[in-house]
Amino acid sequence: MRHRAWAFSFALFCLLSLRTGAREFERSRRTERISGSAGDVLEDDPVGRLKVFVYELPSKYNKKILQKDPRCLTHMFAAEIFMHRFLMSSPVRTLNPEEADWFYTPVYTTCDLTPNGLPLPFKSPRMMRSAIQLISSNWPYWNRTEGADHFFIVPHDFGACFHYQEEKAIERGILPLLQRATLVQTFGQRNHVCLKDNSITIPPYAPPQKMQAHLIPPDIPRSIFVYFRGLFYDVGNDPEGGYYARGARASVWENFKDNPLFDISTEHPTTYYEDMQRAIFCLCPLGWAPWSPRLVEAVIFGCIPVIIADDIVLPFADAIPWEEIGVFVAEKDVPSLDTILTSIPAEVILRKQRLLANPSMKQAMLFPQPAQPGDAFHQVLNGLARKLPHDEIIYLKPGQLKLNWTAGPVGDLKPW
Repeated sequence: MRHRAWAFSFALFCLLSLRTGAREFERSRRTERISGSAGDVLEDDPVGRLKVFVYELPSKYNKKILQKDPRCLTHMFAAEIFMHRFLMSSPVRTLNPEEADWFYTPVYTTCDLTPNGLPLPFKSPRMMRSAIQLISSNWPYWNRTEGADHFFIVPHDFGACFHYQEEKAIERGILPLLQRATLVQTFGQRNHVCLKDNSITIPPYAPPQKMQAHLIPPDIPRSIFVYFRGLFYDVGNDPEGGYYARGARASVWENFKDNPLFDISTEHPTTYYEDMQRAIFCLCPLGWAPWSPRLVEAVIFGCIPVIIADDIVLPFADAIPWEEIGVFVAEKDVPSLDTILTSIPAEVILRKQRLLANPSMKQAMLFPQPAQPGDAFHQVLNGLARKLPHDEIIYLKPGQLKLNWTAGPVGDLKPW
């Protein structure tokens, strides 16, 4: 009986959506600009508002690592590589460090992969310490502020805590030498030791060309109500269950595996991208970390992201109105997911879809090659520009030290 009620409400919803959608298409071409300051911020041009000096490091910190394993170019942590390439030819780059607002150290700390392509973060702290020791010895700029006018790309699961398991990441904490720097990272969770107040949260890397190749005509109806592909349990790393995704993914599976409105599975079909474009809602639950590439994929393919990750800090939150384009479901409320989604009015769904159809929204989530106005590269620069001018308090007096170079786990202090 309950399944029949779901099916009936879904059919009614689809009919209303298609009819209303046709009218909206003629009137607004299915797009809507973000109103107010958020829309203005999203379309900001950072050129002329800041200058960045890029340290020239020995290739062992970046290019040689990539040559050893080119897979780093396609995994979800690749923003550190593409941000480096972008800055090298960006008009915001300055070759004169005396006129720089920001200093960037190109270190590829995630490019140490297992045979399965998963990053191993265990060498990352030593590598980062080595790079900081190098720039502090060869240039005077780090020592003026102990990194307060420097930014680093740290796209690990838990940013500069450098571990993929939350418990161990919390135990490690942010690398002490990065405490004064601005961290540009994919990880974002409020009131978490692995997120500093001044960090810039970015989307994970998703290959733009690959997604572009799987676009389907926009007039194809969205006939899937809820879509998800991925793990529900991680038996290898969480054999007893309950720790992975804080039990939220397991709850999705146990409650909705037989629900006809939910197209969910661990299988990853070749039509994955096409299926997302046929779906109304795409689940974006936390895994080991609160973020994943699904969020980017959902936005690109116009599928309303259903964000299940308590206290998550989303990419470019000052520019992208996540509350307006997504649906937030508390982890404890996952068993009521069907009721929550079927109760959203059709006109609310349609507006979210129009906002998602806005090209500027999609552009802000991508690191394209070559760079394009309004893309994620430019959103990072906008975030840095909004932090200027630096407060005079960041500049240290001669002999003044704020950082403890011997703090942290003993293993991190070994040479790299």
